[in-house]
Amino acid sequence: MLKPSLSGAPVSSLEDMLAPLPKYRAKQIFAWINAGAGAFDLMTNLPRSLRNELDERFCLRKTSVINSFEDNSGGAVKLQISIEGGIIEAVALVDAAGRRTACLSTQLGCAMGCVFCKTGGMGFKRNLDSSEITEQFYHIRDLYPDVANIVFMGMGEPLHNLSGLRQAVSTLCETSSQRRITVSTCGITEGIMSLADEGPAVRLAVSLTTAREALRRKLMPVSSANPLNSLKEALLYHQERHRRRITLEAVALGGVNTSDEDAAAMAGFARGLSVVVNLIPWNPVENLLFEGKALKEPSAAELKRFRAALEARGLKTVLRREKGRGIAGACGQLGATENV
Repeated sequence: MLKPSLSGAPVSSLEDMLAPLPKYRAKQIFAWINAGAGAFDLMTNLPRSLRNELDERFCLRKTSVINSFEDNSGGAVKLQISIEGGIIEAVALVDAAGRRTACLSTQLGCAMGCVFCKTGGMGFKRNLDSSEITEQFYHIRDLYPDVANIVFMGMGEPLHNLSGLRQAVSTLCETSSQRRITVSTCGITEGIMSLADEGPAVRLAVSLTTAREALRRKLMPVSSANPLNSLKEALLYHQERHRRRITLEAVALGGVNTSDEDAAAMAGFARGLSVVVNLIPWNPVENLLFEGKALKEPSAAELKRFRAALEARGLKTVLRREKGRGIAGACGQLGATENV
């Protein structure tokens, strides 16, 4: 039986787990965990007898990296991480300015079934606990000590694992700012409202893809239970509470959702919200179909026209050239069903 891991616990939880030890011991142990200590014996400001006791009762990490893949562009590294019951993936990204971001998963598999996403084809296995989430960050930081930003945009729907997400964010925020953390959802209205009321006060991104209701329901089944009018109400409420710009993510699918009608619908949905649109060209995944036809990337001309149509309607738009395609580590490509 696996020993409990200390890696996913904020200081307040460590104090409870380690009772009746004095509280300052929890702070010392958390500092060692956050510094990347790989063994209790390295915690030299603890008595040896305590180090031995901790080693008998707990582990520092219960997950392990089994594969690592680096994109030839140098812009991404994907880690395959072994957990109980399967393999999850996390990605380290670097932008043109050299800033590093950790892209983390919150579930093993995903129940959302978006037709353009590999993870959705896996089905849902289980939620990750807080240690399985935070350890992804620690594994990435072992490679890149300067990683500063965190995005929950990996495998799974974060707002269907609010308990694990909240505790992981609480742990990570002991040494990082909530302003450096972004949570991406496919549009779970109840979860967005919960974030608005109970936190954490992280940045919010929504995978919208299209604001045409009938098309969105075909592409993203989540829209049936979370229709666009309810989603917008939740976003307005969240923005009223937190006063932060929201990112609308639009995966551009060749010949599917890049028409002038799509641009008009997205502008209508965004009206009254402070948003930026991240336009993401679909990243190829084999054997994904829509209405019986293979999905395809949008052409450069198609992307240019769609972006211009969005901007002509007043939407600030950023074209995201996804890093990690060469290692199946880009948006929509995660799902460790095989090695790269």
